Amino acid sequence: MRSSLSSWKGPLVVVVALLAVGLALWGCSKKTPLVTGPQIASINPSAAATALRLDNRAVQAAIRVQDAHTSELLRMPGVVGTAITADEQGKPAILVMTENALGPGRLPAALDGYAVVEEVTGKIVAFKGGHSTVSHTALQTPPIELGTSGGSVVDLANGFCCSGTLGSLVRSKNGTQFILSNSHVLAGDVVLGGNDRVSALGDSIMQPGYVDNNCRTTGVNIVANLSTLSTLYPPASTPNVDCAMAEVRPGMVRTDGAILEIGTISSQTVAAAVGMAVKKSGRTTGLSRSTIIGLNATVNVGYETECAGTAFVKQFTGQIVVRNRGSKFLDAGDSGSLMVEDVTTNPRAVGLLYAGSRQAAIANPIDDVLTFLNVTMVGQ
Repeated sequence: MRSSLSSWKGPLVVVVALLAVGLALWGCSKKTPLVTGPQIASINPSAAATALRLDNRAVQAAIRVQDAHTSELLRMPGVVGTAITADEQGKPAILVMTENALGPGRLPAALDGYAVVEEVTGKIVAFKGGHSTVSHTALQTPPIELGTSGGSVVDLANGFCCSGTLGSLVRSKNGTQFILSNSHVLAGDVVLGGNDRVSALGDSIMQPGYVDNNCRTTGVNIVANLSTLSTLYPPASTPNVDCAMAEVRPGMVRTDGAILEIGTISSQTVAAAVGMAVKKSGRTTGLSRSTIIGLNATVNVGYETECAGTAFVKQFTGQIVVRNRGSKFLDAGDSGSLMVEDVTTNPRAVGLLYAGSRQAAIANPIDDVLTFLNVTMVGQ
């Protein structure tokens, strides 16, 4: 969905009149329907927090059942994904995410001995685009902190401009530093389409993004240059991550990787667990907190081929699901935010947020992202 400049939902889309050329350019990394996290009333986070991790044998057994039934569940009208969650006793259960409530009898009560929990999430879509005492949209004086509005100078087409969140800092083996965000934020233009351009290596990455600068490149910081291309299109042949990185320009980003309202993070990562408390710093909702409610999710996520372009769907497996009631954790424009454990000092990275609905947020496991890009987190 698209919104006016005053709106704060969905992949952020801004419409402005450019009188000199008679065009309206729209901003994307804050768009209106945001896919946030499923609401699961039956989860018992305190019971599940330390028990339900992917290395738990009971979880692995439940995953085998989930995987065996996911294809048939996704063929059901209205089902958008599956995951592993916890029941009221903290035991593994099968989470089924739906666009609307399917009603009694549509889903089985159990699958091979595991309870089935329906979570009405709505459609899951990528979130380009607060509720914070710190501005995540303002122009910063370099070197900038991350968790801030940003995007590619290519990300305008069809009368719109788009942006998202510059999430965190990573490092290659030779010590080169890169900004980490989503592929659909930094390299989201994959067709010539409405602007006769596609994302290319070396594209300039700006802070703040178009949607927070009236769809203009004047008066922004050019902080990095795109270093990776799309991981999303064509969807059938791309990897199982929505990630991209851009090489930092000298002096433009804090070398310790500090994130607004979070500070410096750990250089180590931690695996997700059902019931784990997490937080993130993003363009639209600023610093926000929530709880992981699902592991090993298979989800169908909606994208566009460019800003305000043609829709397509990519399926992901092995994803993390986070509660997002009322889009309070993740909203349009927050795509690219790094999700970390909710501790005060040097939190460890858990996942890279990229999509959701008004009930659920979706993240790539951070180790999958780092392995694909062959980098490590910058932190203490």
